[in-house]
Parts: sequence; structure tokens; C-alpha cells
Amino acid sequence: MRFRSVFISDVHLGFRGCSADYLLDFLHSIQTDNLYLVGDIIDLWSLKRAFFWPQEHNNVIRTILGKAKAGTRVIYIPGNHDSVFRDYAGMVFGNVEIHREIVHENVDGRRFLVLHGDEFDSVIKASPLLEALGNRAYAFILRLNRYVNFFRRRFGFPYWSIAAFLKHKVKNAVNYISNFERALADEAKRRNLDGVICGHIHRAEIADIGGITYCNDGDWVESCTVLTEDDQGRMALLRWTEQQQVVAHTEVVPLPIGQAA
Repeated sequence: MRFRSVFISDVHLGFRGCSADYLLDFLHSIQTDNLYLVGDIIDLWSLKRAFFWPQEHNNVIRTILGKAKAGTRVIYIPGNHDSVFRDYAGMVFGNVEIHREIVHENVDGRRFLVLHGDEFDSVIKASPLLEALGNRAYAFILRLNRYVNFFRRRFGFPYWSIAAFLKHKVKNAVNYISNFERALADEAKRRNLDGVICGHIHRAEIADIGGITYCNDGDWVESCTVLTEDDQGRMALLRWTEQQQVVAHTEVVPLPIGQAA
């Protein structure tokens, strides 16, 4: 599979819930001119609590660096879980550019603000304690999710995310997501841009919000989604689990189902 640009975030390498095997399969299956790492690629918070770094996580880093060496432009925009790397914004390491944020221009001329998005998270700004409690509850749900999907695979059922289901059902979570999306869209409009691309809330989405194209590339711990731009500038969300598929796109023309190479 070939793309002009690929956007991934919230991989959380170093966290037991990371789906590094799916991500590796995706990275080995694609060619892209631009690879954007939109924050929380390495989960330094989790590593501080308990060190966990299997070979698959190391292979993800090596694969990304290999693509950078082979000519793919790799842009790393640190998030809140790997915020220490924000101190190196403007530098280049191993052909990987580090930026606090960046404006990406699609081949069709549309301009997108690309940033992780935690700056617009009112929960983090208001209460670090509430954030810590939320992270523990989320980690528990993700551990439960691994066991549920182990048995689902054994019985031939597709991947299913408990956390994503709860986000769609719990009123406060729905309101929080809506407010987050609106805040990002408003920022892009304030800067006279056409859209925004972010991560952080682990909810993949492409939507028109007041004339602004809001794109969230999702994550690689529960939804295993990636945002792509093709050579015509069309944006699409791919889910890369047992059954690779297009889950959202910016065009009314149906896109083909993605297949692993």
C-alpha cells in the first residue's frame, strides 16, 4: 500500500496494552512519503511505574528509523506521555525531525495544523490528580480488553474495544470528546487553516466542524487506527487489526477496503 502521508499517534510503547504487533504489520505493509508521529509514541509515564519493553516495541522504533533512513520524511511531535522530547523541538535525530507542532499541506492545497492535542485537554489543565485516577482506570480497562479479545479471537470473533464502547455510551465522556474536538477546530479556524490533525483522546474521527476538517488518527492500544493521505489529497482512517478496513474518509466516493501486503 502506498500513501503520500501517514499519521499515527498514541502508540504507547512501554505500556503493556500497546498493540505493537498490529503496528509493525502496518508499517511493513506501506510506503509513504511523510510519516507523522503525533505524540505519545513512547509511554514514559508507564515506564516510570514499571519497566516493560519487549522486542516488538524495539522493532517498531527500528522500523521507523529504517524508513527515515530510506527517504521517508519522519516528523515526531511529542505528546504528554513523551513530553520530555519537546525540549528538543527544532532538532533532527537519526533523520527524524522533532517539532512542537507543524502545518501539513495536502497535495490538494489544504493546510492542516498537526499537534498532539493535550494542550486543549481541560482535565489535564484543571486537575493532575483527576488525570492520574483516570489513567489508572483506563489502564485497568485496557488490561481487561486484552483478555476479552483473547477469547474473542479463539471463537472467531473480530477485535472489539471495551474502552471505545464506553466512550460512546458514557455521557460525560461524550461531552468531553465533543468539547475537545470543538476546541481543536476553533484553533485551526483562528489560524486561518483548513483543518486540524491530532491524537490524545484515543478516538479516531474525521468530521466537519464549522467548516474545519477535524481529523483524529486514534491510537494503537484500543482502536489500532491510522490517518492517511493518498496522492489525490484524500484523507482516510484505516483500522488495522484482524480485518483491515477503511472506517472513515473525507470523500463521498467509497474507498477500497485496505488489505495487508
